[in-house]
Amino acid sequence: MKVILLEDVKSLGKKGDIVNVSDGYARNMLLPKKLGVEANNKNMNDLKLQNQHAQKVAQENLDKAKALAEEISDKQVTVTLKTGEGGKTFGSVSAKEISAAAKAQLELELDKKKMQLPDGGLKTLGVHEIKIKFHPKVTGTLKVKVAEE
Repeated sequence: MKVILLEDVKSLGKKGDIVNVSDGYARNMLLPKKLGVEANNKNMNDLKLQNQHAQKVAQENLDKAKALAEEISDKQVTVTLKTGEGGKTFGSVSAKEISAAAKAQLELELDKKKMQLPDGGLKTLGVHEIKIKFHPKVTGTLKVKVAEE
């Protein structure tokens, strides 16, 4: 019997796969536990429509990520840091501070978890380029100016 999997099933396949299993396994295991449905014409058509919708949503997310990466590529955020004698800095600038500054200065919501900072954050004055991963296929660059307070 051909079955469309509704969930990932170990040793059978992933969600959305069409697998050929014995009638007993399908009737006694997959169908009652809602792990799969019989692969008839209606269910095959529903699966096709779901896949088309998922592809459309994925493409829209990719387009949004590209647009956002393009938008921030020429922008700059300024963050201040306390400094001592000889330009020595106290502390560092973290992703949380950069995210807050971007929200205040550029009115953009940037996820601090997706920023790729060097270990310990930004510890020197000047302009730094930070990579932000918006999508698995899209990485943007934001300029962060660390200034004296």
